Amino acid sequence: MPAGSYQKINYSLRPSKSIERKMLAEAMQRMSCFGRLGAYRYVGFGSTYFSDFKLFHKLLGIKKMVSIEEDESNQDRFKFNRPFSCVRMEFGKSTSVLPKLSWREKNIVWLDYDGMLNSDVLNDVSFCCTNLQSGSMLLVSVNAHPERIDNSVPPELRPDKRLDLLKERVGEEKVPIDIVGTNLGDWGTAETYRRIISNEIKETLLQRNGARKNPIVFEQLFNFHYADGAKMLTIGCIVFRDDQRDVFEKCAFAQMDFVRFDKTVYPIEPPNLTFREIHYIDRYLPSRISMLSLGGLPKDDIKKYSQLYRYFPTFSETEI
Repeated sequence: MPAGSYQKINYSLRPSKSIERKMLAEAMQRMSCFGRLGAYRYVGFGSTYFSDFKLFHKLLGIKKMVSIEEDESNQDRFKFNRPFSCVRMEFGKSTSVLPKLSWREKNIVWLDYDGMLNSDVLNDVSFCCTNLQSGSMLLVSVNAHPERIDNSVPPELRPDKRLDLLKERVGEEKVPIDIVGTNLGDWGTAETYRRIISNEIKETLLQRNGARKNPIVFEQLFNFHYADGAKMLTIGCIVFRDDQRDVFEKCAFAQMDFVRFDKTVYPIEPPNLTFREIHYIDRYLPSRISMLSLGGLPKDDIKKYSQLYRYFPTFSETEI
């Protein structure tokens, strides 16, 4: 992640991100069909908060953990905030650190950037897909907010300018030929990014497999859109040998409401509710929500909460 972003954003207090983290952890539990989760390694960007490291260590029992931090000027602060001794700190850009790691075990890798999609992100995706062992998971999060264009550019030319800037960042050959500037407004940027990342995974695995009879394949599992400020995209997949498709099916990811195997989006949109409203709605969940009527509270907010309540974060102020 960009150096110093943790100084502006408290990653542990972003409600949509917190919900996403819990959903991912629940899905990861099903990967035990591929092997004991405690034998996996987790590679991520811990920042100073290490929220994902704390959750995945406690819930999944993962003891091999690597946090990559680009900000080399504040190493002491990262080391001070390291939550467990099993978290190994690696400093430098992910494009430099990832090749230095061993890739002999199964991994869960979360490339959790807060910047826009660029060639470095795609290089990291390609490297991981070249090296991940069968039964591993790859997650990629990027800022998918439409590019802000200077006011000096006339409004009618801004879509084309967005397209030009995207081609500069990722390479013109990486942008699907049917993408035009108008595709890059609102959440269209996220869908375009998903396609580019997915294509990179496909192309990398095609090169990796060559003519092998038992190729490494992938299945997309996640296509999250959320906004705790800027619009964000998380795409996630699991890679495995083609002869392990029966193992993949045993994981039963399709039974999870938030899993998406295609371009269909799962939007994470937590409503703003008071503690009293939350506790009241909880009494009717999970099966009696249709009976609920709460004056003044939009039914859409009740519906959104009922879909997310198992993952909904609760923040409160306390003095210790």
